[in-house]
Amino acid sequence: MTIFPGGRRRAALALALSGVLALTATACGDDGSGSGGEKGTEGSGKGKITFWDNNGGVRTDIWKEIIADFEKANPDIDVEYVGIASKEVQSKYDTAIQGDGLPDVGGVGAAMLAGIAAQNALEPLDARVEGSSLKGKLNNAMLRSVTAAGGQDKLFTVPTSASNGVLYYRTDLFKAAGLPEPTTWSKFYAAAEKLTAVDKNKFGYTIRGGAGSIAQALDAIYGQSGITSFWDGDKTTVNDPKNVAALEKYAALYKKTTPAADVNNDFTKMVAQWDSGEIGMLNHNLGSYQDHVKALGTDKFRGIPNPTLDDGTRVQVSNPVDGLGLFSTSKNKAAAWKFIEFAASHASNSKWNKSAGAIPANTEAAKDPWLQEAEPTKLGADVLFSGEATIVELPYYLPDWNTISKADNEPGFQKVLLGKSTAKEFLDGLAEQLNAAQAEWKQQNP
Repeated sequence: MTIFPGGRRRAALALALSGVLALTATACGDDGSGSGGEKGTEGSGKGKITFWDNNGGVRTDIWKEIIADFEKANPDIDVEYVGIASKEVQSKYDTAIQGDGLPDVGGVGAAMLAGIAAQNALEPLDARVEGSSLKGKLNNAMLRSVTAAGGQDKLFTVPTSASNGVLYYRTDLFKAAGLPEPTTWSKFYAAAEKLTAVDKNKFGYTIRGGAGSIAQALDAIYGQSGITSFWDGDKTTVNDPKNVAALEKYAALYKKTTPAADVNNDFTKMVAQWDSGEIGMLNHNLGSYQDHVKALGTDKFRGIPNPTLDDGTRVQVSNPVDGLGLFSTSKNKAAAWKFIEFAASHASNSKWNKSAGAIPANTEAAKDPWLQEAEPTKLGADVLFSGEATIVELPYYLPDWNTISKADNEPGFQKVLLGKSTAKEFLDGLAEQLNAAQAEWKQQNP
């Protein structure tokens, strides 16, 4: 796929989309109600639909269980499951928009929502939610989040879950070392150093240097600097001197108190490494909680919200709300919507989020007993919705956000870890891209 910078990229993709709509959308379920050359139609509400899971492999089993439940309740609808690894889903959607065909339904996280919606690939869902059993049953904060993330003041996904940054730490290792719980950044850094014995292959922390590194780094940066907004007027605060200093300190952990392999580790490798080794701390989100329980039980680790400043101030960046989108090229939107409505219902949403350890979007599911029993999820929900934290809202509404925060800058962050670039150089470059994207978005959305 040819990558175009900024507006040229979106214009090219929009042009390609017009071509897609003139061709058969081969991956879309079609019950015979519409010809392949037409834009999507409602269809009969029966037949086959295709669903793309945006975290395939990790969440395949629970989705297949929900699909089986749905097909039992709707025997005239057949759901084809396609699992796509989270690190590949953005490019898969872009490629499908350009010509290979979109699914009927797909998981779309808030971080990539604006880029897909800008290409007119998603159906607005406001009216469908209003006229469905989901009306009044979805968390208002999550609804606001995905509406803002779409960049057009429309609901392009039905929110299903929210997560937030978690600091997992080995309670057994902390106890043996006589260390206090790493509730503040100063305690975190002290623990990282004390728990490290490089010659014995023991490390205090594992840092994410591979895919998905930028969001985690931003959480650590803003959490330490205490800066409470991503923008100062039309300019980003990402390269504020306080953030630069925070990144310098954070990146300096690499190879000093972390394994050398971390420079290439995505979350899957990082989580597996933490679960199987003697590493003191891991930053991830609620999604890996069940993996840790399976590997370590419940008595060797704890998951707490990310550290605060010494005075108790808690600043964290927003985590993208996950959701289900209905694609505009679907020839069976009625059946696709039935699946979305079912997946976001009380029972299914509770089942999915219990498996993932995430915070349910369905307000009835959020009251289920398991949420109180899963401590990291309960603590995360308390932080998100109790007003304890200042949330720095990342600009998911920028169509280029996902590209900027992933492919464009992950290699740059690795250079910082390896000492081939300074924190200031990296953040100045990131800021330049963000400021340009913000200016372009404001010009297009006066």
